[in-house]
Amino acid sequence: MNKIVKAAAAAAAAALAAVFLATAAPVSAMADDSLYGTEGVVIVPTSLSSTEVDASATFPAVKRGKIISYQTSKARGSVVISTRKNELYLVLGYGKAVMYRVATAKKGFEWKGTHKVSRKTQWPDWRPPVEMLARRPDLPVFMAGGPDNPLGARALYLGSSIYRIHGTNEPNSIGKAASSGCIRMLNADVTELYRLVKIGAEVTVN
Repeated sequence: MNKIVKAAAAAAAAALAAVFLATAAPVSAMADDSLYGTEGVVIVPTSLSSTEVDASATFPAVKRGKIISYQTSKARGSVVISTRKNELYLVLGYGKAVMYRVATAKKGFEWKGTHKVSRKTQWPDWRPPVEMLARRPDLPVFMAGGPDNPLGARALYLGSSIYRIHGTNEPNSIGKAASSGCIRMLNADVTELYRLVKIGAEVTVN
């Protein structure tokens, strides 16, 4: 009997994934289409009820993050960052979110607020802000994008602020308060987030 139940559950999950791939419509070249419907909202099955599941089992586009239970009033497609937990949540709605571990601001560089994603870049160049150069005159004024660049593989720019969600060449910093204000992610994680988050998405740091 258990084998029959497990087989039925596996078949249902496969069918659900097939529905997502067959019915999702493209939103833009800047965001993966398998999480979005024709109106640009994130698709989430109302039948998804487990407390925490492997994201790739239900959402083929999500292979790095974990889908967790997450209650919020934020709109689907928004991003929320908990500096206390060093976690980033991509809101799916229906009480769910995709969670990634991140590095947040170290003591003295903390901030809270809300911005919108204003730009997204692959292998971004780095121009340290004036404030950082004043503290660290040894830093270069400019560094071209690449594996050695502190911004890592992708960057999502937050409004007109100096802050970004970006990759890192210091993977050991993830899960810690380690940055000068930006939100760091593993390169593989930020590459996935880059595909899923749209220009104009709201990002809240708290």
